[in-house]
Amino acid sequence: MAAPRVPLETRSGYAGPYLSVDIERWPGHVEYEVVHKHDAVGVVALTADRDVLLVRQFRPPVRDSLLEIPAGLLDVDGEDALTCATRELFEETGFRHTSIEFMGGCYLSPGFTDEYVHLFRAETSSEPETEPEAGIELIRMPFERAVAAARDGKVRNASTALALLMAAARAPGP
Repeated sequence: MAAPRVPLETRSGYAGPYLSVDIERWPGHVEYEVVHKHDAVGVVALTADRDVLLVRQFRPPVRDSLLEIPAGLLDVDGEDALTCATRELFEETGFRHTSIEFMGGCYLSPGFTDEYVHLFRAETSSEPETEPEAGIELIRMPFERAVAAARDGKVRNASTALALLMAAARAPGP
């Protein structure tokens, strides 16, 4: 693997609690704005009866509510991706996993940000232990229906579509 490349010059354009923006100068390029965010996790959570647990929540940047897998940021000091996935699944759905496995991950939009999402597949109990956190609507959907929607391009959240397709590739046959 090649050594990481570094810019010729970097200066801060913005620093906030959620993200920061650096303005970098690279050989052969004009100035480049790079958004730094916490990495994220997402969980395809399947109940014993093969429903997938999805969450609908309002996303201000797109001015709409999106249907997504439970997900969140690695923004707790010292927390690893697996612990974060476990926490987010419970907070957003009220369900705990009975098993969980790492499927892979991806950069969400490497043209401007270094944000990486770690994707997991989990089996859950049949019923939740508590209500989802405020602002989240829990949606139970047959797994095959959600995967078909991802295949048909009807899932508008990229990490959700990818995670559903990855989970389907790992799923045991009918």
